[in-house]
Amino acid sequence: MRPIPVSLLTICGLSELESHRTRGVTHVLSILDPEWPEPEPFRAYDPHHRTTLNFHDVIEPGPGLILPRREHVERIVAFGEDLKDSAVEGTDPHLLVHCHMGISRSTAAMATLLVQAHPREDEDAIFARITEIRPQAWPNSRMIGFADELLGRSGRFTAALARLYARQLARRPETARDMRGLGRAREVDMAEAARR
Repeated sequence: MRPIPVSLLTICGLSELESHRTRGVTHVLSILDPEWPEPEPFRAYDPHHRTTLNFHDVIEPGPGLILPRREHVERIVAFGEDLKDSAVEGTDPHLLVHCHMGISRSTAAMATLLVQAHPREDEDAIFARITEIRPQAWPNSRMIGFADELLGRSGRFTAALARLYARQLARRPETARDMRGLGRAREVDMAEAARR
């Protein structure tokens, strides 16, 4: 795969979109809850390429919830391919990936794009880059699982995610309680297993 020719990477939540409108964003991957309206700040952005995906930030099924599916991650990978094709040599593309809070779906998507762009890069290095961009990152494990399969990482991407979770819990132990309360106990269990 050819590298994604992007030097500027941004991960954010909905409340931060306004602050990025003058930063020369050229490509946007939006991940929104189903039926969420078009974010207003994009009307003030310069022309850009944008893909929108709609699903909930969950890892377990529940009433009225749309889980991340393999097709969603396939579309993220397709977005990465389009990004390569549309970037003009000599320009300085700026990729912005956002979800509602800029913590889970967007960080999983950016990690997927980085693995796609740098197929020889170590998975732990990819997640280190994600936490440089977004220190509070807690990527959605279901999305990473699909990306692991689609990008041929043979479980290494998921294993590195568990180590990231363990590092995040070491920094902020209260996150374990929050994640369990959100129905994401399996991710906390992954972190605890990685620490053993």
